[in-house]
Amino acid sequence: MGMLDSTESRSWVQGQGGAPPWEVLPHPRSGQQCLRSRRPFVVGEILARFSAAATEDRPSRMTVQVSEHAHIALAPPSLSFMNHACEPNVHLDVEHRVAVAIASIVAGDELTFFYPSTEWMMASPFDCHCGSPRCIGWIAGASQVPPSLLRGRPLAPHIARLLGPAAGRVHVP
Repeated sequence: MGMLDSTESRSWVQGQGGAPPWEVLPHPRSGQQCLRSRRPFVVGEILARFSAAATEDRPSRMTVQVSEHAHIALAPPSLSFMNHACEPNVHLDVEHRVAVAIASIVAGDELTFFYPSTEWMMASPFDCHCGSPRCIGWIAGASQVPPSLLRGRPLAPHIARLLGPAAGRVHVP
């Protein structure tokens, strides 16, 4: 059973009906928390709507950047356990405040997103060990990634604006 507290379960029921379509579990390699899908999703399907539990003017390890100067703590809070992957299966559409499947997801899959898709400069950069052929290595925010490595990836509108003409053709959902 996932580690979902009763407060979040109640707020999910009030806001979206039923239990969340994921559970928070220990990651098998790192032991840290991760999100695992409880059911399948097809490409383009919305996993969840999210909102701001709090808004900050600086990034933290647990916030998501939603504009050039705003970072939010996610509600529902369990979404903050979504880990990074260089070939993710979820995109956080910060403009419409939805988490959407960008790859097929089966029950049990870890739910991941590409951190530089929303983050310009991260508070806690790290080395990525995802093993993907598209792995960018150092995860520190879009400002630290060569624009050529961002092409073809879904990016938040504020990241595309901050990249400017150097970005070339990036994909903004």
